Amino acid sequence: MGDHHQHRNRSLRATAALGAVGVLLLSACGARAGEEAAAVESCVDVDGEEITIGFINSLSGTMAISETTVNDVLHLAAEEINADGGVLGKQLDIVEEDGASEPATFAERAERLVAQECVAAVFGGWTSASRQAMRPVFEGHDALLFYPTQYEGLEASENIFYTGATTNQQIIPALDYLLQEEGVESLYLVGSDYVFPRTANMIIRQWAEEHDVEILGEDYTPLGSTDFTTIANQVASSDADAVFNTLNGDSNVAFFRQYNSLGLDAETMPVLSVSIAEEEIDGIGAANVEGQLTSWNYYQTLQSPENEAFVEAFQDEYGETRVTSDVMQSAYTSLHLWAAMVEAAGSFDVPAIREAADGISFDAPEGTVTVDGETQHVTKTPRIGRITEDGLIETIWEGELTEPDPFLETYSWADEEEAEEAGDEEPEDQGSEDQGSGDE
Repeated sequence: MGDHHQHRNRSLRATAALGAVGVLLLSACGARAGEEAAAVESCVDVDGEEITIGFINSLSGTMAISETTVNDVLHLAAEEINADGGVLGKQLDIVEEDGASEPATFAERAERLVAQECVAAVFGGWTSASRQAMRPVFEGHDALLFYPTQYEGLEASENIFYTGATTNQQIIPALDYLLQEEGVESLYLVGSDYVFPRTANMIIRQWAEEHDVEILGEDYTPLGSTDFTTIANQVASSDADAVFNTLNGDSNVAFFRQYNSLGLDAETMPVLSVSIAEEEIDGIGAANVEGQLTSWNYYQTLQSPENEAFVEAFQDEYGETRVTSDVMQSAYTSLHLWAAMVEAAGSFDVPAIREAADGISFDAPEGTVTVDGETQHVTKTPRIGRITEDGLIETIWEGELTEPDPFLETYSWADEEEAEEAGDEEPEDQGSEDQGSGDE
């Protein structure tokens, strides 16, 4: 295992190098909890014929449009594992909680899963605010969270496995695509007002400066907002070559309807989104986003035996009209990866699982993914997609299999020497404002 204390310090130094004193990437509780955590005795019962695990997703609130599908696919993965004999011969028993689209609720329910239900691992969370709220819970109890969503990077915790994309596997490939394939010279940034969009846009600004791309505007709105009259008009009047969209949840419905009402479309001013997948397209309406671009590692239309089997199994279970998406398959993959780690460790003990994790692979719907034991992220293949009239997404560009680089160590603006010149002292805690404003 790598030195995660060093990674956390590097995360904060990289933040300073990016000029992010005003937007802490890690909330104070998330950054510091667990660094000096004492050994905690586990209450997980491993003596019976079953082993209990926890699912935590927003089954209500603004994020339910995305997270209920993750809950569905986690159940599918558990059923498959149980049908194949379970984990270490034990059947999976599921306890689930509703995070209700509120970070504080996620933290409270995660505490219940770990301390009262004594689960062996927890799977779920979506927004970075929810992850950061839960992080001290898992670090304090030395428990494991498997987080399936693409996120802003610059983080590694010994108690979290990140099975969604980090920045160099989604956002930067998307920017490189816009520059190299679409010839974009200017961008307008639109996002929800919480950790992921603000951090992503901070990185985008640094990338833009490096590549002589002009940022013509940057607007945020609280998570769940439905009034985009002002923002859409500012986007339209900017005459940007493209919009980079980090809105999350059902705010996308209102944004694209207002955007379209102004006569904008994929031809006049394309939008590249990093939080809209097949499930969200159904809620927005395919006609409202036809032709628009997305950046993910997986689309339902991928051609492979593993994906075809995954889509068929999901639709057999939940209906032939249901769609699959990137975060869904990352969640599905996370449960299979955990099962493989436990089998490799021969134990449900958290330190043993961490020790066994490096190099564990799974032939996922997106392609084979492999765990990097040092950062506890996985390999990913970047893909740019275009939304079709039937509400699916076709791949129009595919990159190479990419190792996770959550701290952007291979990029000039995250160079450690530059970070040290910016100052090694941790910035004062200013993260609560951004985290809170996104989830009110």
